[in-house]
Amino acid sequence: MTQLVRWNPAREMMSLRQAMDRLFEDAFVGGWSEQNGGKLIARLPIDAYSTDNEIIVKAAVPGVKPEDVEITVEGDTLNIKGQTEVETKEENTNYFFAERHHGEFSRALQLNVPVDMDAIKASFDNGILTVVLPKAEEVRPKIIKVQVKK
Repeated sequence: MTQLVRWNPAREMMSLRQAMDRLFEDAFVGGWSEQNGGKLIARLPIDAYSTDNEIIVKAAVPGVKPEDVEITVEGDTLNIKGQTEVETKEENTNYFFAERHHGEFSRALQLNVPVDMDAIKASFDNGILTVVLPKAEEVRPKIIKVQVKK
């Protein structure tokens, strides 16, 4: 049985308060996550893509030393954690901006594809961390050539 409901445009629109709450949450909270007992940790922005044979994850981590990054794969989850050194602020200065994050950062990525754990590689190049995760043999596409009978 079909029921008719009167359309109310006010119900469809977002209230001004909801829009402002969303704006502030995206601007100030979106890049942070709470972990370790409420401690704020920056959420590492990443690019992730897949080819036929591997998953590639790239993250911009300028100023981070390779030894300050921890990469783990647990089950089907890739975890990247690290820390940037906290700079001491200069005395007798007035900062115009202080937007760079210093301290801990992390990111977890659900892979949803089995990977070859023994062949995972990570590298740094000009502040870009690249993690290459080869797909397990059973999920790689197989090419089967068709033979023509004479």
